[in-house]
Amino acid sequence: MRFLLALCLGLVALAGASQSPLQRRVVKEVLEYFHGRSNVHFLFKEQAVDGAVEREDPSGTFVQLRLSLAQTACRKKAPRRQNCRILENQRKPACLACYKFDGGDVPKVLDKYQNCGPSHHLAAKEIKQRDEAECRAVEEAGKSADALYLPGMYAFSMGLPA
Repeated sequence: MRFLLALCLGLVALAGASQSPLQRRVVKEVLEYFHGRSNVHFLFKEQAVDGAVEREDPSGTFVQLRLSLAQTACRKKAPRRQNCRILENQRKPACLACYKFDGGDVPKVLDKYQNCGPSHHLAAKEIKQRDEAECRAVEEAGKSADALYLPGMYAFSMGLPA
């Protein structure tokens, strides 16, 4: 059993090593978001990244991750958060995260969408469609500001005659 756990942890470490810096940042932010929920009382760790998409365009970088989380034996308010072992047969939520970063040296988040829940919950057709629409909107962040500019728009927004 310990060999299997060590193998799984090794695969997670290997997956983490192959992630881009923006993908690692998204994983960190998703875990912070998930642990910030009032109904979460235990710490969760990244178990696997089931899908990763990273696309660049002139407006920035879009990152989409599907994460599987695993519940640990540590309470989230515990002072010692290292060496928290993963509990077998406990909650294993799945998260979808879509982030759009600008192209700066220290990328800023332009827009984001996160949804975490039981894995069967995220597979429901209605939720999948909503997730896809929200992620498309996040990916478009930063593009629409230039495309929607019309002459006289600034004067109109300031209450001046166009």
